[in-house]
Amino acid sequence: MAPDRKYLIVGGGSGIGLATVRRLLEASAEVVVASRTAEFLGEVPAARHVAFDAAADTFDPAELPAHLDGLVYCPGTINLRPFARLSTEEFLHDFNINLLGAVRVIQAALPVLKKAPEGASIVLFSTVAVQTGMSFHASVASAKGAVEGLTRSLAAELAPGIRVNAIAPSLTDTPLAAALLANEAKREAGAKRHPLQAVGDPDQVAAFVCTLLGPAGRWVTGQILHIDGGMSAVRLFGR
Repeated sequence: MAPDRKYLIVGGGSGIGLATVRRLLEASAEVVVASRTAEFLGEVPAARHVAFDAAADTFDPAELPAHLDGLVYCPGTINLRPFARLSTEEFLHDFNINLLGAVRVIQAALPVLKKAPEGASIVLFSTVAVQTGMSFHASVASAKGAVEGLTRSLAAELAPGIRVNAIAPSLTDTPLAAALLANEAKREAGAKRHPLQAVGDPDQVAAFVCTLLGPAGRWVTGQILHIDGGMSAVRLFGR
């Protein structure tokens, strides 16, 4: 990745977002992080912070540089419960954070994304649960399914100047998934559900994000990349 590029990472204060920020800063990029708190700056002081709540705020484009080479929208939810116990309000909450938050940010950033000298890249996040039906995932899978639709629609509408892709991880070791990995028994059970017998590493997922943002991803758009330990594509018998 060339130095002096400019990126907006929404939800870059933890997990995959923070791992992406670290990688971009190591490549000498200028990084703006939009998140609710600035605690992460102790780890990556070179980043610039903009206060932003994906559930409620309208993003102010005045906070952005004159052009953006890339935008990553990381905020998400893990609201797992039986369908019969999910309220309409919970469906709306997941939809608001996962889809409408991304819509608000992209619309605000679109003018400066269009000014990127060599074309820009947008990376969104889905989940393995969209392609692979999973119990108790009705709300989040519905919201992320909408994100996949947005990804493909924008990839068509914004080509060739802006590429739009999404990554669909499985269970990854982030603060969002902390309750699912709260002890060694849960961690081991989570790992064993995957063909590769491991939960996801945020930095490994961030590596794919950076590939989509950089020159190596310039012939990729409209794709949903399943970085999921084989969960969506592989079934192992006899285990």
